[in-house]
Amino acid sequence: MSSFLETILLLAEEAAPVKEAAQGNGGNPYEFLIPFVAMIFLWYFVLIRPQRKDKAKREESLNAIKKNDQVVSIGGIIGTVVNLAEDEITIRVDDNTRIKMLRSSIQTVRNESTKQESK
Repeated sequence: MSSFLETILLLAEEAAPVKEAAQGNGGNPYEFLIPFVAMIFLWYFVLIRPQRKDKAKREESLNAIKKNDQVVSIGGIIGTVVNLAEDEITIRVDDNTRIKMLRSSIQTVRNESTKQESK
């Protein structure tokens, strides 16, 4: 048992000068933060900022919906807006078929320019 403790003490004495040398290198303690800050900025400009722009554009298009606009729902249903409420929209899918849905379930608003681009 004593040889085990002697071995541990010897290893601790050998490691002590290495620890002192590492502390005395005069390096900046905040040096390791630079890559993390760079990654945060990169994350913001690559992922978060474009996502916010897309969300604002979608909100703007949902708020601009008016009667007789052709819309596509999240489920792929294409219809024409016949009635607007605060958070509900009624669309006409066929002559006698009307569907009431939430405004947030509209994926896109199809106007003349998007119809021509898809042809």
